Amino acid sequence: MFIDIATFCASAILLWFGANWIVASAALIARKYNVSELVIGLTIVALGTSAPEFLVTVNAAMRGHNDISLSNVVGSNIFNLGFILGLMAVIKPLVSNRTIVYRDGVLLFLTTAGILAVSFTGELGRVFGGCLMALLISYLVYLGFKREAHGEEELEELEGKTANWQTAGVLVAGFVSIAAGGHLMVTAATSIASELGVSSWVIGVTIVAAGTSLPELVTCLAASMRGKNEMLLGNLIGSDFFNFAGVLGLTCMLKPLTVSAEASSGLIVLVGMVGLVLIMLRTGWKVTRLEGALLIGINLVRWARDFMA
Repeated sequence: MFIDIATFCASAILLWFGANWIVASAALIARKYNVSELVIGLTIVALGTSAPEFLVTVNAAMRGHNDISLSNVVGSNIFNLGFILGLMAVIKPLVSNRTIVYRDGVLLFLTTAGILAVSFTGELGRVFGGCLMALLISYLVYLGFKREAHGEEELEELEGKTANWQTAGVLVAGFVSIAAGGHLMVTAATSIASELGVSSWVIGVTIVAAGTSLPELVTCLAASMRGKNEMLLGNLIGSDFFNFAGVLGLTCMLKPLTVSAEASSGLIVLVGMVGLVLIMLRTGWKVTRLEGALLIGINLVRWARDFMA
């Protein structure tokens, strides 16, 4: 148990440094190539912070642990929109815009609803996984051709600096640090949870999901402290979309996943949560502290229900 706790602490340090490196280097890259921080958050940062989910989901699928594989993706997305988005709003109300709501938010909602609909067949197969990957590629191509102006002022600490080959190295180092930290976090948390005799689904949708979502948490905290509101929202929505279209899509292509009743129940909750977040982002174009507290409460109630089931 002591080794697990030490591993947990070490992974938290890796996640924190990795998140800071990614946010700083991504902001420099955005400025150099005149790409909006929203797009950077939806692509590079979201892809980097989704690496732990990918590693855990594919590994679990290859070992035949479908419950952990699917519950990790579903649980991570619920944790992102419930606990992380809620916590960020409690710290500081989050201002949204039409692009986040009508383009990225609606896309996430339709993707989640589509996965729920297919899940009722009892299996997420290779063809469906290919469709999810095609959707992800189309979205990335669209963003690649989409040129948007900056919506926020640059960070004071980056004033006078420009992106170079060293910036790319820092970005890669951030990804590696986050992937390693997320893996160690999941290993330690899973070991601790197993000793408590918790089922594989509950472990996947709570402990493992929270562990693989910590990169999003620390990245959002770093972005919040730096005043990067668009990167924060872009990272959360982008990570959820990457988790489904990229992580789940590629996993299904490698090995079809059977869907349990618990998984369908989790997807229903997630569809409802995505819809609720969209409503919050649209009403007044911001998520207030009270709304953030409500999202945290929903996440905690869901966890309590899973553990008591």
